[in-house]
Amino acid sequence: MAFRYNGSLCSCNPGRYMVNGSCAMLDARGDWVISPGGSRSPAFLTTFLPFDTFKSFTQSQAVILEATLVFLIAWLGFCLALRFSRVDGGVQSLWFRLRWWISRIDFFYNTHHWLDDNKVVIMRKTELGGTFSVASCILFVGLLSALLYQIITKRSIEIHGVRPATAADISFVNDLEFNITVISDMSCSNLRGLDSLVIGTPGFIGSKNVSLSTYVNHQCQNTSIGPTISLKCNSCQILRREYYISWQFVDLPMNPASAVGFQFKLTAKNPADSKHVSYASGTINSCTFSNDKPKTFRGQDVNVLKIHLFPRTYYNLENLKLIQPLFHDFIPGTSFSDINNLQASLQQVKDGLFNITVYVNYLSDYIVEINKENALGIVTFLADVGGLYVFSLAIFLLFLVQFEGTIKKLRSEDTAMRNIIRQNHAKRNWDKVRKYVMYTWGANISAIDDNNSKRCRRMMIDSCSGIQALHRKKQPIRITCIPVAIPEEASQHLKALRSTLEENENAMGPGAEVGF
Repeated sequence: MAFRYNGSLCSCNPGRYMVNGSCAMLDARGDWVISPGGSRSPAFLTTFLPFDTFKSFTQSQAVILEATLVFLIAWLGFCLALRFSRVDGGVQSLWFRLRWWISRIDFFYNTHHWLDDNKVVIMRKTELGGTFSVASCILFVGLLSALLYQIITKRSIEIHGVRPATAADISFVNDLEFNITVISDMSCSNLRGLDSLVIGTPGFIGSKNVSLSTYVNHQCQNTSIGPTISLKCNSCQILRREYYISWQFVDLPMNPASAVGFQFKLTAKNPADSKHVSYASGTINSCTFSNDKPKTFRGQDVNVLKIHLFPRTYYNLENLKLIQPLFHDFIPGTSFSDINNLQASLQQVKDGLFNITVYVNYLSDYIVEINKENALGIVTFLADVGGLYVFSLAIFLLFLVQFEGTIKKLRSEDTAMRNIIRQNHAKRNWDKVRKYVMYTWGANISAIDDNNSKRCRRMMIDSCSGIQALHRKKQPIRITCIPVAIPEEASQHLKALRSTLEENENAMGPGAEVGF
């Protein structure tokens, strides 16, 4: 992507410049940025933390809604997979405990499950209700986050008004800075003529030529993409005039004066308020204002960059007076899009320069006044939150009714787990009673007469707890034995034992098998 000139010298094709030993094309698309006015200047931590990455990642509500959808699908998928696990292992099984605790968090739909018309409405927690309760919470939190994001970003409306400027508005004093990088193979050694400032239109009465250093601090710095010209003016009180700043780059041996574009940034800041700044930045090449072929700028015709400055008063920022810079237009000078023409120009002494003029126009006849009005009140916010809450509950209540109405098994899905829990409680109580009888009364009862006491004791145990007692619910117990001398205290404990066994029998339900 290069050609030879003057026998042994080399130059890049039109529209390209040398970067690390190769000819690169300048792409100016998507590089234009203008502040909305009154933007905060970069904080100290932005030099260390990637806040721009976080901001771009959360720049719309779509990201929040997509994250909500992912969490919602993950939760429903987890509950669906857990549904196919077995609970035969009882309370000792991990899957049973997970399904049981999911059913316990049914705090939204425990009175809305499917019920027959002839049954009383009761509060019944189920695994399906717990699943949808958590799902409704996830949906509500996601929608609430999106609402808060919208309120934070668009909680107020910015109102602009325009009024004619008066003599008192001359108090606009700002710190201005203009950095422009000439994208090329040149360096600051090619720079010439950056020493004068023209106030007013050249050639007309009232225009004057003054030294640039009287008003502006200027310097040149070499960068990897070309020389950067920096113009700074601290506490500038700009008059209602037009300003022209001109300079040029000239040919040096082995380093011709040519460029493919500009990269600029204009910044304005009030000296009394360093937190807010107005700026405009962008990149200019031959295709910025037209769909023409890539070009290389070189020759005697001047390249003009037009800049407009607008005074603004921000009443919402304690009457901050700030100048808004805008890049208005670019008038290209002599340029070449054909390799042969550029090759001929590089071999001519008269084309050995590159002229630049910055034209600044202070549009102070009118002043833009900016204020903000709140677009959302507390009542509207509460109404929005209530609507999201009702929507989150209603959509999963509809799913719950549809599932339980279509799949009848889901109407009593919690019965198996409740029976397992109930039987586990009964078994624990039975184990306590059995151990109490064995360790407390076993020795005393065994000391009674051998034949009669053993026969009577065996029948008492069989009738009170025995293996078949719980299978014959509410049947009279008949004990036939020879009277023996049993301590009064033991008799009272045996009566308490009988009542405990009956309670366990009722709790475990028919068909349960327990025993010593």
